Amino acid sequence: MRWGLPGPPQFGGAPVTNIRNVKSPHWRALLAPAHRCLVPFTAFSEYEDASPKGKKQIRWFAPPGRGVLHFAGIWREWTGDYGSKKEPNAGAHLLFSFLTTEANDLVRPVHAKAMPVVLCTEAEREEWLNAPADRIEEIQSRVLPTEALEIVADDEAAQYVGGYIK
Repeated sequence: MRWGLPGPPQFGGAPVTNIRNVKSPHWRALLAPAHRCLVPFTAFSEYEDASPKGKKQIRWFAPPGRGVLHFAGIWREWTGDYGSKKEPNAGAHLLFSFLTTEANDLVRPVHAKAMPVVLCTEAEREEWLNAPADRIEEIQSRVLPTEALEIVADDEAAQYVGGYIK
């Protein structure tokens, strides 16, 4: 699977890595249970809103026990050119993205706009995968408890994301 669903045509169709507007007709069909998935993560990053111009500062967030949590994701099959313009990969692809919600008290000082919808418990994961479409907004609007994540240093985060930190 590859990260980034084709976006709405009126916005150029560029890959969309996170989805906030679940009321958009473009995403509606993908909100059915058959297109929902769990996106496992050990850490994620957000650019700091207060970064000096031209130099974005990244802050990493991880579960306190350094285990695995999940984002509420959606996926689809898609056929076409995917990848860079210089090196497009033509053919069939499995693509995913994840939902975002309002930032909680931990993330908001770093990135006020939004954060991923994080599913912490088995019950939350099952609900996401199986709930009727009319419950999506309720699931998306839940505020993640502050204690579910903590800010971690770049070198520590590198351990949890396979060493890939620029």
